[in-house]
Amino acid sequence: MSSATAATLLQRAREGDEPARGALLESYRHYLELLARIEIGRRLQTKVDAGDLVQETFLEAHRNFGLFRGREEGEFIAWLRGIMATRISNLVRHFVGTQGRDVRRERDLGVDLDQSSRALDRGLVALQSSPSQQMARHELRVMFANTLARLPDEYREVIVLRHFEELPFAEVAERMNRSVDSVQKLWVRGLAQLRQLVEETP
Repeated sequence: MSSATAATLLQRAREGDEPARGALLESYRHYLELLARIEIGRRLQTKVDAGDLVQETFLEAHRNFGLFRGREEGEFIAWLRGIMATRISNLVRHFVGTQGRDVRRERDLGVDLDQSSRALDRGLVALQSSPSQQMARHELRVMFANTLARLPDEYREVIVLRHFEELPFAEVAERMNRSVDSVQKLWVRGLAQLRQLVEETP
C-alpha cells in the first residue's frame, strides 16, 4: 500500500468510514505481527500467539479510533504500537504475576517496539537501491514485513529467529528441531528468496 493510499484510507477512516478503517488496520497486520512475534519471543515465548495479540490491538484501535489525534501514517503506526505495548504489558503482568498497571513497563515496551521496528531497517538494504528508496522509512518497514510474510513458513521462521530474535544458529536449530547444518542452509535459501522478492517489489 502506497503512502497516498494510506493517507486516503486514514482520512476516510477519520470521517467515520468503517470499511476504510478496517482496510487501514488490516494493511499493517504483517508489520504488527512481526513486531509482536519479536517481543513475545523475548518475554513470553510460547504462551502467547502473535496473531491473537494483533487482533486484540486491532479491536481496541477500532473501538477507540476517535482518540487518535494524528494526521500522518507514521503517527498512526506509532499509535498502534502504543496500543500493542499496553496489551503486551497486560500479558506480562498476567503471566508473570505482577500486580497493578506498570506505566513504566508500558513505556519501556513502547521503546522496545520502536527499536524492533527500527531493526526492520536491517532487512531494507536491498530496497534502498530500488525506485522505492524515496518512501518514508515507516512505509518501507511495513513493505518489508509484508514481503517477509510471503516467504514459506520455514524460511520466515529461520530469518525471524536469526535476525530479529538474534539467536545463535545452535538455538535456532533447537527451536526448529533441526540440525545446525540444515538450519544454516535453510537460512541461506531463505535470504536468497527474500532478496528476490524484495527486488521484485515495485
